[in-house]
Amino acid sequence: MLQIKHLTIAHTKDLRTLIEDFSFVLHPGDKAVVIGEEGNGKSTLLKWIYDPALIESYCQWSGERAGDPGVMGYLAQDLTAEEKAGSVYDFCAASPTFFELTPRELNEIALQLRLPAETFYDERPVGTLSGGEQIKLQLACLLFVHPSVLLLDEPSSDVDMATLEWLEEFIRSYKGICLYISHDETLIENTANSVIHIEHPREGKPPRCTAHRLSYRDYVQRRDAGIADQTRQARKEKEEYDKKLDRYRRIQQSVEHAQNTISRRDPAGGRLLKKKMHAVKSMGRRFDREAADMTRLPEVEMAMFLSFPEDVCLPTGKIVLELSLPELRAGERLLARNIRLRVMGGEKIGIAGENGAGKTTLLREIARRLLSRRDLRAGYMSQDYGETLPLEQTPIDYLAPAGDVDSQTRARIYLGSLRYARQEMVHPIGGLSGGQKAKLILCRMALERINVLVLDEPTRNFSPISGPRIRQALRDYKGTIISVSHDRKYLSEVCDRMYRLTEDGLIIER
Repeated sequence: MLQIKHLTIAHTKDLRTLIEDFSFVLHPGDKAVVIGEEGNGKSTLLKWIYDPALIESYCQWSGERAGDPGVMGYLAQDLTAEEKAGSVYDFCAASPTFFELTPRELNEIALQLRLPAETFYDERPVGTLSGGEQIKLQLACLLFVHPSVLLLDEPSSDVDMATLEWLEEFIRSYKGICLYISHDETLIENTANSVIHIEHPREGKPPRCTAHRLSYRDYVQRRDAGIADQTRQARKEKEEYDKKLDRYRRIQQSVEHAQNTISRRDPAGGRLLKKKMHAVKSMGRRFDREAADMTRLPEVEMAMFLSFPEDVCLPTGKIVLELSLPELRAGERLLARNIRLRVMGGEKIGIAGENGAGKTTLLREIARRLLSRRDLRAGYMSQDYGETLPLEQTPIDYLAPAGDVDSQTRARIYLGSLRYARQEMVHPIGGLSGGQKAKLILCRMALERINVLVLDEPTRNFSPISGPRIRQALRDYKGTIISVSHDRKYLSEVCDRMYRLTEDGLIIER
């Protein structure tokens, strides 16, 4: 059993409370997903549960992890540079129990992860493995210690669809407690039986952290229905209250006017008006009590808002890209051959494929060709946000490079709509979460009126709350999109055509 009691975590730099007085319990067999907007403290929560020392450099906390959850395994969001540079064997050998496992036990773990049995002795650098292979390697090292609790921070990032489907089955079949963070809505829908939601409704208001023993679909439906019902009730009560208040004010004004105009020669009338004013004041106090008891509009954290200018578009007959590549290479390695792709104005193209197939290499080549064109305005979002973002700048400086007051005011308005806290607006970009960085890139593209978006995994760092808004914005976009993605919802909801990159080129799937 994993039990957390009265946990409060606050960021020491900007004194922002991430989690306040939060308690929850998970039992063996629970598959709990942690959701919330970018920067709300999801990764920090997992780190604290595993080892509070992991957050002591930037957070202070109170509360406790009660009882004995048993052995816990933690999968970090990113491997360190040192881990990537080392060999697979060295990575496995760093596990305290690796050399205690028998060959049969290692084979069973490899079979469970669908890895070749000799993988654990591979001398290849970890960084040369595909995203899916890296995730499986990390999970293998967790399984070496036979954990009863798995804490997984974004295991679905940078993996292909086959690995995503395998990961879903792995999480569903795991017999212990699995507490994880993922931005892949399909994976969450197919695996979670509990939802932990970290919300920051409004600046100046405390965060709200709740735990629900529901599937993700049921949770979203109940939450949306509850918000809608509370909103309708609050507006209905407010409308009725305003009507009563209007009648009350007319009566009050009438009595006050009569008091101001009554003659002193009419003492009986004065006493009557005095009684009426006493009744009016009593009515006013009753209205104050009614106002205090009225249903409030729900204070929930709303998803981010992003939109592209409606007049940014390309003619449907315009050829945006006419690509013919005899070979696609990464250094000396041949990735694919005979690649042909024709893209017209307004089309939205999605490219999928196995990890290591060369999708990112292909997209970089496409971006290189389009960014130099004068007849269109192309923008490129790399998987590595550091390629396009000045990490030392602040978000305001990035969106308002001119530095004038009007530009900075506009930048603050945009950042507010993207759910940036005021403190985050003036933090260096390098210290922001992946989702916050991705928002900046898309926002800058909207401000610069980009009409061709070249996007490498555009939705991979957006929360399940913001994901639908991002897909809606890209679906409504009137320009052209050429993208690589493994996000099944993005590919089905946004892309008109979908290709799979293979060794023999691009194969159209839809």
